[in-house]
Amino acid sequence: MRQQEINYWITAMLNKHARVSDLNLTVGKSLQVESDGVLVPVDVNPPVPQLTPFQTEVFALNLINGNQRLLNDLVTKGSCDLSYSLDDKVRFRVNIFSQKGTYSAVLRKLETSIPSFKTFNFPEAFPKMAEERNGLILFTGATGTGKTTSMAAILNSINEQRDIHIITLEDPIEYVHPHKRATFNQREMGQDFDTFASGLRAALRQAPKVILVGEIRDRETIEIALSAAETGHLVFSTLHTIDTGQTINRILGMFETDEQPQIRNRLADTIRWIVSQRLLPKVGGGRVAAMEVLCTSLRVRDLIINGESEEKTFYNVVKEGATRNMRTFDQHLTELFQSGLITEKTALSYASHRSEVKRGLDTIKASRGERTSSIEGLTMEGDEEENDDRWS
Repeated sequence: MRQQEINYWITAMLNKHARVSDLNLTVGKSLQVESDGVLVPVDVNPPVPQLTPFQTEVFALNLINGNQRLLNDLVTKGSCDLSYSLDDKVRFRVNIFSQKGTYSAVLRKLETSIPSFKTFNFPEAFPKMAEERNGLILFTGATGTGKTTSMAAILNSINEQRDIHIITLEDPIEYVHPHKRATFNQREMGQDFDTFASGLRAALRQAPKVILVGEIRDRETIEIALSAAETGHLVFSTLHTIDTGQTINRILGMFETDEQPQIRNRLADTIRWIVSQRLLPKVGGGRVAAMEVLCTSLRVRDLIINGESEEKTFYNVVKEGATRNMRTFDQHLTELFQSGLITEKTALSYASHRSEVKRGLDTIKASRGERTSSIEGLTMEGDEEENDDRWS
């Protein structure tokens, strides 16, 4: 299999649907793409009804292109990450991994146009994040929920408004930012630095005002990120957590019990915003992001320092923080349903507190004159007896 054939496969997979997000190559399956969250088979000529171990291995090795670091990662760690460009028109974030003695590859299509607040329906909190001068801003959620897109939009806004130095540490680089008012230096793991911790430590000597760290994966990285935020830098990063409250608890869990009081105080001083994201199927096709937004406040600081209780929780603080641009997932799900962007089933499936979302949806449906219950034919016991008497 030659490079030309591999590029033909990739092109055919991209042309299968308008909203392709991932390309999937797995032994025993045909070529597949993920469109709107669903895997769809792709036909090519000559046909590939089932990929063989030889085909996926040759495909993977062509993408790796002899890079010794990537080959070593694949052999010793079982997977490797890289970026790949198709004729300088389309870029991919690639993960190649071994499974049952064969190789699989997933290629995430990267957007080439830089997102902006105008083109995406981002929350009103986002422009305020771009105005921050220091502290820690975290975006959380599962892989592929749009965290990188959200951060790119904020960095783009900063790029248009401020004459500063911005450094990004990414694995791999996704959005390529042009120099506007800001000076951008984008570094890729494996090529420009070896770990996020070492790259972040070096960044502190490179005089940036804003630093983006692709992901906080360990205690060392969060410690350096906190130090950077404490010394006047604005730090953006991501975590794999399901909501804003769990994000704080995940960070605290990286430290020993006797260290946590100090870390709680440092977090309370440095956290500015936490945004958690989930991608939902959209009515009419495509997907829409649901976002939970937490902004630092006296009540949030108290919860970080002293912990949650039955009465005091991050969820309740976020729920009651609309004046500070805060909102829970459940509140946003209700808004998306009211706007006709998602179905009732979707809203309930992705809810954090299903009963609370159900009440909100019923209120909306009642205001529209729609039924709020699927139960029919219920009568009082006395009514049933009266009806029986009439027919006897």
